Amino acid sequence: MIPDKAPGEDVLHASGDLKKQAHIPSFEKYKELYFRSVESPEEFWGDVAKDFFWKTKYTGKFLDYNFDVTKGEIFVKCMEGATTNICYNVLDRNVHERKLGDKVAFYWEGNEPGDEKTVTYRELLQQVCKFANVLKSQGVKKGDCVSIYMPMVVELVVAMLACARIGAVHSIVFAGFSAESLCERIMDSQCCILITADGFYRGDKLINLKLIADEALQKCRDKSFTVEKCIVLRHLTKEDEVLSGSLSPPVKRTCPDLQVPWNPEVDLCWHSLIGGASEECEPVWCDSEDPLFILYTSGSTGKPKFEGLPTYPDVSRMWEIVDKYHISKFYTAPTAIRLLMKYGSEPVQKYKRTSLKILGTVGEPINPEAWQWYYSVVGEKRCPVVDTFWQTETGGHVMTPLPAATPMKPGSATFPFFGVVPAILDESGEELEGPSEGYLVFKQPWPGVMRTVYGNHERFETTYFKKFPGYYVTGDGCRRDKDGYYWITGRIDDMLNVSGHLLSTAEVESALVEHEAVAEAAVVGRPHPVKGESLYCFVTLNDGINYNQKLEGELKKQVRDKIGAIATPDYIQSAPSLPKTRSGKIMRRVLRKIARNERDLGDVSTLADSSVIEQLFENRCCTAV
Repeated sequence: MIPDKAPGEDVLHASGDLKKQAHIPSFEKYKELYFRSVESPEEFWGDVAKDFFWKTKYTGKFLDYNFDVTKGEIFVKCMEGATTNICYNVLDRNVHERKLGDKVAFYWEGNEPGDEKTVTYRELLQQVCKFANVLKSQGVKKGDCVSIYMPMVVELVVAMLACARIGAVHSIVFAGFSAESLCERIMDSQCCILITADGFYRGDKLINLKLIADEALQKCRDKSFTVEKCIVLRHLTKEDEVLSGSLSPPVKRTCPDLQVPWNPEVDLCWHSLIGGASEECEPVWCDSEDPLFILYTSGSTGKPKFEGLPTYPDVSRMWEIVDKYHISKFYTAPTAIRLLMKYGSEPVQKYKRTSLKILGTVGEPINPEAWQWYYSVVGEKRCPVVDTFWQTETGGHVMTPLPAATPMKPGSATFPFFGVVPAILDESGEELEGPSEGYLVFKQPWPGVMRTVYGNHERFETTYFKKFPGYYVTGDGCRRDKDGYYWITGRIDDMLNVSGHLLSTAEVESALVEHEAVAEAAVVGRPHPVKGESLYCFVTLNDGINYNQKLEGELKKQVRDKIGAIATPDYIQSAPSLPKTRSGKIMRRVLRKIARNERDLGDVSTLADSSVIEQLFENRCCTAV
């Protein structure tokens, strides 16, 4: 599974300077720790646990589990009986034990350049304790669920840590979701209180979050579920204003376009509540197996997080921020990288970026061309690219290179992280050895893996464990090469069966993007009377390039040469832009509908620009090329 030694050819290595600074400086050290983590997990994770404060020790097995549905209920338990508090470990110990109170915990950068905050550990602890006391004053207690529907602001972090401090379970709902989506999540988690904000800007677009939250709460009431209180952060409105008790007149505000309805029977002002709250709040000690948060997997992956957009107010914003804060580790999604590639290297090279040491990617497989641009242009060939594979369900990285230790192959997630034992299965559930391609599964748990689907353990077992008993099924396809490197090929749902051949849409997309004219590509299936499925490709071209038959022929040849004749696109459609969520993820579900000329698109509330849809319908291909 792990090669005896790192391959010496066709790989890229980290610099000697980085190796000197690294916690794990070599491939040999990685192998030593990896084998210890899977063969002696109690010893390995026990050492990790020593870095945390534990009020009491665990009482049973260190790690206990069952991954085989034929042997009983699926479960994972780690250090059961031990008690701790995550908030205490993150804040109190840094402030009081390590004397880091004046150290910056994080920087916050707003939508507009110049809108910024610096938060120290001491300031964060004070605000978290105050808001924890606010939650307690509203009757929130250990085990209760709190829904948080907020933009990327400092108070979001405060709210999460305040919940953790009192043992409440927080449920983050992405601020791009619709009222219906928020309503569903509130009801599913049976939350007792909602925390939201008046609104926020995403680029030059104003989002009235309070209006959406009100609509969601009304939908809950219509379905006989009532949330008694909603705490509202005044993010865009003045902190010293007095909120009106009337439902109709808007409050005074710094943002002239924002209408903020107010219901005094439900709504509570964050600033008014926190102003008089105590800065002292004892943590509630929780069992290691008590739930910390609920996170919904139906949200999109690869979300770019500054409060605004990576291209606002111009396409150099990210690199400006790198220089401004002397950022050493930069982590983003392949979608964002491909978006920025479209504008060339000049916006990147306007800034020095000398502080950068490590580049990371997340959210989807990165095609080698985007990887090379990221490595060569952004990182100037001196920063290793850490291409991480993980899921909401895994709780952390499960396949990833280590910055100084792992020789890199562009586009490969390389090797498993500590405690993770991957395998590749064929359709019948047989483990494949050596170079192979099939279903990616994991054979044993690690401490951070999901424990269940909230309120529906049967669904948890069915989704992740019944297809191949004894394994956690990721739902992703994977290829292992001759050197033992793992390559994520995309969701199994994104595999197409063309004339009996299983094709990865990600591989076809990668082949299309290799052409110098193509900035981005998305591939979906369209029913075919003979082949079963045909390849329908959407391509977004670089600025200044026009789509024509010559280019179309070149693209077909590009795919044919890279993958084979069976993968030759049946349809290629020029797409000035692709339908994406507000978080930047391509909505392939919508593209499948467009390819099939089906107008019933379902829920598109997270779509960033709805005008894209009609344009794509108008330009769709009717006959194969």
